[in-house]
Amino acid sequence: MHAGRVVSPVLVGRERELARLVALVAAAPAVAVIEGEAGIGKSRLVAELLGGASVADLRVLSGTCVQIREPFPLGPIVEALRGRAPELAGAALSPVAGALRELLPELAAVLPETSPPLDDRAAERHRMFRGLVEVLTALGPAVLVVEDLHWADGQTIEFLTYLMSVLPATFRVVLTYRGEEAPASVRAITARTSDAIRSEHLVLPPLDAAQTRAMASAILEADEVTAEFAEHLCTRASGLPLAVQELLALLRTRGTLIRWEGGWARRALDELDVPSGVRASVQERVARLSRGAKEVAERAAVLQTPVPIGLLAAAEGEGTGDGGAIDEVLGSGLFAETNGSVGFRHVLAAQAVYEAIPLGRRQALHAAAADTVRGLRPLPLGRLAHHLRHAGRAGQWVETAIEAADQASRLGDDAEATRLLEDVLRNTDLPAVRRAELTVKLGWAALELLRPPPVVELITGALEQDVPRPLRGTLRLLLALHLERTRTDDARIWDAFAQAVEDLADQPGLAAWAMVGVGRPPSGLPFGEGKSWLERALATLPSVDDPAMRMLVLGKIAMIFVVIGDPRWADLAEDLLRETGGRGLLRREVNAYRSIGGAALFSGHHRRGRRLLTAAIEDGAEPDLRGRLELRCLVNLAVADYVDGAWDGLAARLDELRDHFGDEPHERIMVDIVAACLGAVRGRQEPALSPLLDAIATARTRGQLDDLVLPVTMLLRLSAARGEPEEAIATVAEADVHWEAAGLWPVAVRVLPALTEALLVAGRSAEAVDVVARYASRLAGLDAPLAGPALGHARGLLAAAGERWAEGAGEFAAAADAFEQVPALYEAAQANEQAAACLFALGDPAAATRLGQAHRMYGSLGARWDLDRATGLGRRWGVRPVTPGQDRSGHGGDARGRSGQGGNDLALSARQEQVARLAAEGLTNQEIARELFLSPKTVDKHVSAAMRKVGARSRTELARHLLPGD
Repeated sequence: MHAGRVVSPVLVGRERELARLVALVAAAPAVAVIEGEAGIGKSRLVAELLGGASVADLRVLSGTCVQIREPFPLGPIVEALRGRAPELAGAALSPVAGALRELLPELAAVLPETSPPLDDRAAERHRMFRGLVEVLTALGPAVLVVEDLHWADGQTIEFLTYLMSVLPATFRVVLTYRGEEAPASVRAITARTSDAIRSEHLVLPPLDAAQTRAMASAILEADEVTAEFAEHLCTRASGLPLAVQELLALLRTRGTLIRWEGGWARRALDELDVPSGVRASVQERVARLSRGAKEVAERAAVLQTPVPIGLLAAAEGEGTGDGGAIDEVLGSGLFAETNGSVGFRHVLAAQAVYEAIPLGRRQALHAAAADTVRGLRPLPLGRLAHHLRHAGRAGQWVETAIEAADQASRLGDDAEATRLLEDVLRNTDLPAVRRAELTVKLGWAALELLRPPPVVELITGALEQDVPRPLRGTLRLLLALHLERTRTDDARIWDAFAQAVEDLADQPGLAAWAMVGVGRPPSGLPFGEGKSWLERALATLPSVDDPAMRMLVLGKIAMIFVVIGDPRWADLAEDLLRETGGRGLLRREVNAYRSIGGAALFSGHHRRGRRLLTAAIEDGAEPDLRGRLELRCLVNLAVADYVDGAWDGLAARLDELRDHFGDEPHERIMVDIVAACLGAVRGRQEPALSPLLDAIATARTRGQLDDLVLPVTMLLRLSAARGEPEEAIATVAEADVHWEAAGLWPVAVRVLPALTEALLVAGRSAEAVDVVARYASRLAGLDAPLAGPALGHARGLLAAAGERWAEGAGEFAAAADAFEQVPALYEAAQANEQAAACLFALGDPAAATRLGQAHRMYGSLGARWDLDRATGLGRRWGVRPVTPGQDRSGHGGDARGRSGQGGNDLALSARQEQVARLAAEGLTNQEIARELFLSPKTVDKHVSAAMRKVGARSRTELARHLLPGD
């Protein structure tokens, strides 16, 4: 057997996986994931791939995640790109690549100048991602390898997820991780790659006895080892290639081959630190080294990561005075040398040695390691803090950890800053002011995270000490904001906001933010008193110098004003558009657009809400990044499509959006609500009831009572149709308490027609009259576009119930026409159908026309349930519905329209209906394009199709077909 060999000279047991990788990298774009437990051979498989002919013509970029975190984001990506300046010389890089100068100073000579800062952490990070992709593209064709992703920092995971959505056509990516240690975010990196990207996901199994026998034969340079020996070796090593190699190396060190009696199984995977076969063999091999070599191995185990030979030799010099000890360890096969740095060949071997070091000596070695890493440049603050802590140097550890957190924060790595600050605050005693200052840093950093850690008790603890007033005010604001994330104690949230206001007198931006928190309904205050806090915040805005803070507070006030019916919201929204228009929006500004736009939708301002949401996507600082904010905007736009009646393709969009929000309950609930409502209308009602009830229950559990209007409206309609409305009425009564307290009448009125109908079906007609009167009283004087048509619809139901057919027909017809103007086509169709029912009772021939309008709308929406009911209404009266292009006698064929299962080619789609009505009202193609955010060419296409379908030769004739009274 070769004296220094501990690694198999041939790849064993992974031939099939290697063949799949080779085939994958033959074309691009492609991504491969190699998953397996520690020691299973992931790195060896990657090495075989990179050493083969399949990548000979590709540039190889590789980086590895390390266990000791550094306050420096994107570590493995930076590692992969270091030293690439010569290869980028002359590349045509755009200014966005200048964002990499701080991240990659080694490439400064070939990078453009840094662009002006965006003053928005998320936007800066996204610009940096774009710059990285541009540099990677310039280096292609290439293969990017990132190993040990289970240790990756948050930004590395986020970047790789982004990279999958924009993977350059000349790129291949290979990722490795330990499946049992990888968080869900790592597994999600490749969960939604496009069909254009070829992909493989390989999970490496342990070696079996035959494969272990082949590996042992290769390492021992023996033609064959006995089957009995191979079986025992496989059991002892648990099929891990690394353990097989280490056990055979131990036999070589002993100078003998022995057979063990019996065998012993590994512990459960979640209890395993170092596989037993590796631990025992490595520790015994180290024990056989000379004293100096053993000390070098222990120092390297404490350091964990490779260091330059010079640093390790300097440390070694205390014991041996020369480099013989390093040579001895290198010769043992435990170490590997790469580019002048020396460290353990495998992290498991380092762990095995580390576990065997007595605690006292381990502390001294950490102290020496701290001195060693101080000589590295750039200074690895994370490693330094780690060694100082384990050396027992608490004071130095705290200061270094804080410095590391500051560095992480400067670089936008809020997850690492949060981790470091939380660690310090939970494990050290600090002076009150210093603790408060660090808690403020922690609070802001944690709010940037998708799922911040529970830090409320740390903020509360800092507030229990004597701290200066401004610091106390910021802590109280942060306490309120973190409590808002969970919504578990509304009274405590309100109290924290209120107390913050008084302490933030010298910080008007934060004070105004806190004022909005106090006044945001439902605040626990009388409605008028809560609104006075909003007025106070509005009056404070002129003294806020920070534009981003001013826009944030303005957006929050406008969002509240629109849902409570204060018409000033429109002017505030225009102020926002005016101040931010013509440039890329920062993240807080995008969020303000989204918040106001979403609130406007629910309040009946459908067109204005859609305008803000579309602007949020189109004018965002990073419009090409499918980030979380854009996806949230798309959720709101899906709601807009539902309430407008633009249902073409909506179900598919909802399915796609649902996949993105498994980890964000608020957006997921909205997607589920809209999907359940759409399913109820377009499918069978019984199967639709369960998801509708589930969505309502989830929203109630999470306190999202504002979101219940859509699903409880549908629940009321389904329950009334079944003749069992009582339970649905009770559900609305619970939500109504919240709507009343919050003053959300412009939002809540959407439920009124369905609630009125359900009360009438339940025989509670007097209560129905009172409900309509109460809503009318609350809505008086408010900016509420849905108030007129919804109240009219409800009054029509009351009139029809009393057989006041002419009154009912008038109310329904007016409501239908008003709903169309919103637009709210589904509600308009319902009102038209009910107007037709009243007109039939009067014997009025206009009934067929109204029924035809309902029929056409239901058909274009694909509302099968309603279409069948409307068809039944006409059949009972012996009338076929009139659609555009027919005479008023009903001749010209059935007008079922398009219901998703075929039908009439003459039925207008929902979008054609919108465009055609605006054209009929006299708007030009350009004006319609601006109104609906379409291109003029698309508008012309829709107008032409609508004219053809209704048989109109001019827009004047189109108006006669579509506009009421013409």
